[in-house]
Amino acid sequence: MKNLFFKRTQESKNEKTKKNGFLISSLFLLVSVLSSAQEAQKDTTKVNQLDEVLVSALRVTTKTPVSFSNMSKEELAARNLGQDIPVLMNYLPSVVTTSDAGNGLGYTGIRVRGSDATRVNVTINGIPYNDSESHGTYWVNMPDFASSVQSLQLQRGVGTSTNGAGAFGASLNMLTDSYAKKSTGEISNSFGSFNTQKHTVKFSTGLMNDHFEIAGRLSALKSDGYIDRASSDLKSYFLQGTYVGKTTLIKALTFGGTEKTYQSWNGIDAIKLAEDRTYNSAGAFTDEFGNPRYYDNETDNYHQDHYQLHWNEKVSDNWSTNLAFHYTKGKGYYENYKENAAMADYGLLPVGSVTTTDLIRQKWLDNDFYGTTFSANYKADKLDVILGGGWNKYEGDHFGKVIWSRYASQSELGDHYYDDFSTKTDGNVFAKANYQLLENLSVYGDLQYRNVRYKANAAETGLVDDNFNFFNPKAGLTYNINEKNALYFSYARANREPNRTDYEGGSDVRPEKLNDYELGWRLKSGKIQVNSNVYYMKYTDQLVLTGELDDVGSPMRKNSGDSYRLGLEVDAVIKFAKQWSISPNFTLSSNKNVDFVSDANGSLVNLGNTNIAYSPDFIAGNILTFAPVSAFKVSWLSKFVSDQYLNNIDDTTGKLKDYFVNDLNASYEIKMASVFKSIGFNVLVNNILDVDYVSNGADYGGGYVYYFPQAGINFLAGLTLKF
Repeated sequence: MKNLFFKRTQESKNEKTKKNGFLISSLFLLVSVLSSAQEAQKDTTKVNQLDEVLVSALRVTTKTPVSFSNMSKEELAARNLGQDIPVLMNYLPSVVTTSDAGNGLGYTGIRVRGSDATRVNVTINGIPYNDSESHGTYWVNMPDFASSVQSLQLQRGVGTSTNGAGAFGASLNMLTDSYAKKSTGEISNSFGSFNTQKHTVKFSTGLMNDHFEIAGRLSALKSDGYIDRASSDLKSYFLQGTYVGKTTLIKALTFGGTEKTYQSWNGIDAIKLAEDRTYNSAGAFTDEFGNPRYYDNETDNYHQDHYQLHWNEKVSDNWSTNLAFHYTKGKGYYENYKENAAMADYGLLPVGSVTTTDLIRQKWLDNDFYGTTFSANYKADKLDVILGGGWNKYEGDHFGKVIWSRYASQSELGDHYYDDFSTKTDGNVFAKANYQLLENLSVYGDLQYRNVRYKANAAETGLVDDNFNFFNPKAGLTYNINEKNALYFSYARANREPNRTDYEGGSDVRPEKLNDYELGWRLKSGKIQVNSNVYYMKYTDQLVLTGELDDVGSPMRKNSGDSYRLGLEVDAVIKFAKQWSISPNFTLSSNKNVDFVSDANGSLVNLGNTNIAYSPDFIAGNILTFAPVSAFKVSWLSKFVSDQYLNNIDDTTGKLKDYFVNDLNASYEIKMASVFKSIGFNVLVNNILDVDYVSNGADYGGGYVYYFPQAGINFLAGLTLKF
């Protein structure tokens, strides 16, 4: 919940009434639709096609000139033993992942083509998930969400138009569990290194009376973390009700989570990295007797609930529609022990001659996010058209409390030492079409208009009232050379507004622009599939990472003028024997700031072309799988990431070394005739060669560089009972 800098004012009674009315009206819509729906046919063999109404508005296929990767529920399940979704995606092309705690739980991050998580547009069933203000995705707020994901697709580059903030590195859309026709149950437990454990219970009633299904999940995860005191105590839930009709599919779902995570986002310097890799400075203080101690509740605490209502309708053989309403409620705080804090900074008056005090503070966020998304899909023999859009609003109350102070002065329990308020509205409409111009040539077009209005009132940001209007066109061609080979080319324009942290960095921050060119070749021949893609992403005013973090671990960025990312991506699946397969991928790239100007000791210096921070030139992954029988599979997973700068001035003192890490994953399922349908065993050995490596860092300039080391060899093992 690093977005805790993004807080919101208390609502008036009218505002609360409005939000309650939104939920009530959504539930009323569901009830009224169910009551008025036509009697469905009992034959539901084709009803899964109704899910495609939603999928088609979000996802692409090989007919679309976009670079992408898919992961199915089965692929996620093989390694789903507690680690977050970014870590499960680690072996996809152009992906780099990291973990603050060092073992894949708690706070985790993802970068695609060198772009950080704030530039990866994430949707859940088409509903935006990125935090509206920070643009970040906080997977710690949804622990074990992978257990409720039916499939996901990662589109690299700008991708196609979708809801939420513009994609400047990639788009990730996740589809939650589909309904089950027959009742099912599942109990999963896993244990591993660093006292890690995950417990999950799932159920489905199956289709009752051929129309209704209720399904759900409860999860609890705990871990001490690899880094000292980087503990996680996580809980989550998922509940879904589904109505299936002849031409209607309605889903009402709620999911959410509660997290308590000991802070571990400070990193360590080079000396500590060499002497004590697991050291954590968070919570460190010296008591009044001069003894070094650690505050035991230097934690991040957050609770988030999501509500979604989806109505998919097949209007005719050619037309289908999707309408959705959503509401997300989040509330939580950071807690910190502060030594020798200036009393004036917390609204405290001096006590005699005493002007500083030790204190414990909490930084709170209380926010609401709600809106609607919609789409209509027309399909004919040669034409596939999707019209859609969405409107969403965010309201955030940010406030701080001092819950203990050595010198309390005039303070009262419950006093706020700051109160900030922010709102953001985001509306968009889009139209995208794929037309089969010739037998072997199809044309793709995509137009999106997006309006963003952001208001903020804070000491860090100042008074902000910005309005942005973005037009994002996209176009491309796909040419089928023959049944096995296809070429594609696409151009996409994207615009993106600054986030809250950008405004904290200065009032002259500008929105960023991107022109993305993609040229690809796809081969599918028997046992071989190959995808290759050349991309050129040309930025204007790109908000590049500076290498610095603010006091709650959020990355700082600044406009860099002109910059670009030029790369080659290749991934393949090769089945070279009945029981053997290999899935290699690599990305070779050049990521440059053009004529980068640096402020060196108050003087502006043109450094020419410099490397963009956090952008390795070479990333490679591979999965080698041996499956002697259908019930048993073992995979050797490898990942290489070349060295990367933590700054934009090519200062080698702030540079991460390359690393090569290997994991071993095995699964075995025993089919049962009674009691249980199956018993499954999963084992994951991470970093099996016990490599000391660092996947992330921070550079504050002047040689002040901090590193985030990852765990050596560690394991997770799980048992799953299905009935």
